[in-house]
Amino acid sequence: MLDTLLPILIFTALALAVIGAVRRIRLWRQGRPSRVNLLQGLMALPRRYLVDLHHVVGRDKMISNTHVATAGGFVAAAVLMTLVHGLGIAKPLLGGLLLLASTSMFVGSLFVARRRLNPPARLSKGPWMRLPKSLMAFSVGVFLITLPTVGLLPEGLLEGGSSWLLALVLAGVVAWGLGEMFFGMTWGGPMKHAFAGALHLAFHRRAERFSTKKGGTGRSTGLKALNLEDEAAPLGVEKPADFTWNQLLGFDACVQCGRCEAVCPAFAAGQPLNPKKLIQDMVVGFAGGSDAGYTGSPYPGKPVGEHQGAPNTPIVAPVVMKEGKALVDAETLWSCTTCRACVEECPMMIEHVDAIVDMRRHLTLERGKTPNKGAEVLDNLIATDNPGGFDPGSRLNWAADLNLPLMADLKQVDVLLWLGDGAFDMRNQRTLRALVKVLRAAEVDFAALGAEERDSGDVARRLGDEATFQTLAKRNIATLDQYRFLQIVTCDPHSFHVLGNEYGELGGHYQVRHHSTFIAELYEAGRLTFAPWKGGSVTYHDPCYLGRYNGEYEAPRRVLKALGIQVAEMERSGFRSRCCGGGGGAPITDIPGERRIPDMRMNDVQQSGAELVAVGCPQCTAMLEGVVDASAEVRDIAELVADALVERPADDVSGVSRRTVAATTAEEVAL
Repeated sequence: MLDTLLPILIFTALALAVIGAVRRIRLWRQGRPSRVNLLQGLMALPRRYLVDLHHVVGRDKMISNTHVATAGGFVAAAVLMTLVHGLGIAKPLLGGLLLLASTSMFVGSLFVARRRLNPPARLSKGPWMRLPKSLMAFSVGVFLITLPTVGLLPEGLLEGGSSWLLALVLAGVVAWGLGEMFFGMTWGGPMKHAFAGALHLAFHRRAERFSTKKGGTGRSTGLKALNLEDEAAPLGVEKPADFTWNQLLGFDACVQCGRCEAVCPAFAAGQPLNPKKLIQDMVVGFAGGSDAGYTGSPYPGKPVGEHQGAPNTPIVAPVVMKEGKALVDAETLWSCTTCRACVEECPMMIEHVDAIVDMRRHLTLERGKTPNKGAEVLDNLIATDNPGGFDPGSRLNWAADLNLPLMADLKQVDVLLWLGDGAFDMRNQRTLRALVKVLRAAEVDFAALGAEERDSGDVARRLGDEATFQTLAKRNIATLDQYRFLQIVTCDPHSFHVLGNEYGELGGHYQVRHHSTFIAELYEAGRLTFAPWKGGSVTYHDPCYLGRYNGEYEAPRRVLKALGIQVAEMERSGFRSRCCGGGGGAPITDIPGERRIPDMRMNDVQQSGAELVAVGCPQCTAMLEGVVDASAEVRDIAELVADALVERPADDVSGVSRRTVAATTAEEVAL
């Protein structure tokens, strides 16, 4: 009886899965075109799945091992079951392998069941709560029906007579498992992420994120430029169908694990953003319907079930809707600090920040709806080349007594010092003066652009004003092209990121260094000497645009170690550092929450027991110093280094010329 039923069940499930896959692909193809190499993507899939994805999943060893046992067991069991019970290739070896695969899957499902007994708040509930039962049904059913194949049960045990009832029960269990595993994988359900996730890894819009080449960094964080000359292309994303098809595919890959939710600073602050729900809302948008079926944590302060969308209706309604609400409220998009904590934690490698900025672009460029001081800042950037609206000629007022060398006079130097818009801020001017002192102590051949320097365009781009960003970038590139230098050094991670990672698309290719990296290299080359640290306990705050965006975590710590400081690490540090709240234009859009992000970060500092927090970003300095009743002093790394400088002995012959460090580091970056 089972010999007849099993092939029917298996191939029916496979046929329905194929139909569901075609239907799902049609939903994704509602998006705009995106060039991908289909064959190359499919060929790269095994490595991306087994190496890149599991590098992220592996941060939680228990979950990683559970996933290997469950997912690996399922894939193997599905293939072997089709061969053994679908095609009737009943070889003992295949049957034995099928038993091992189903056993592995069952063991993994036990751990899934254990986790679901008391799931953390970040996990979605609803249909996901039945997943352990479905995994067990599939693995147990396959195991039992395979026993006769390997001779562990008599071949005729499940045939004829009173055994027909047992055979029907087993067939029902297998059908249940097949329904969830095969049918649900493409039609919708907890296993949907397996099908969409595999294709998402193959056709990811940021293929350069994957370390497919020897020595590759596997890091891609620069925003994609809009083609402003293409009148047919939308300016940003207004409706779900305006996303590219592989972005829609990426949204569908979400496993609803909530890792993004757990690290999102806006969600923790009680602002109306939850990155997990945002991705699920995008799925609702391209599939059509409402968010009533969502079973995870909502946006703080916003109930579930009131929002709805469709592929060709606005994600954020331009006017108040009479019945229900649009898919997403604008304040949800403006709550994001673009810190990429969500992207860094996502096991499916979904690009949340890209999607948010794409939607912001529409609100800013098409509707002119940038909240609070957003419009004023963008107007200032257009009129004065800086977000504060200051006289461009006053960019060097802080250095009136320093006789700062200028590129216009020298034409060629080793290091171009990029000041950033912190040059207009009295607090950051102290950092810049300290950095100049350090460069001179190391006898670095450097100069600044002075009044020729304009805002890098970072804040305009994150606020969605791609046009202003590209205008600023092209003008800066034209200025930089007039001069010769080996590399750019800046104390602003936002400028560091934009100049190094986003100007390239517009023709500006530069070797850019953060000042902490450059100082570390100067010290290691024997160009700087420090007095021993005599202060109190110190912790270090990792800036998002230096760490998660550019992978630089060690250089600042090397500098602090050179100063004799043993860093008292915060619980959230390195790639899991909590954002200060200063990125993505968040201080400008100023969406209220239940608490302030910098207050939470300063609480992290307090828990470390540190009396001083070292930073490497003017935004972080401003946000953390703005905390009322702060428990620790805030100092930039350049200030700490400048205070510790001691004059090198006259007979100190290090054999390092003034040009060696700049030239050497530039060559290292090029390699």
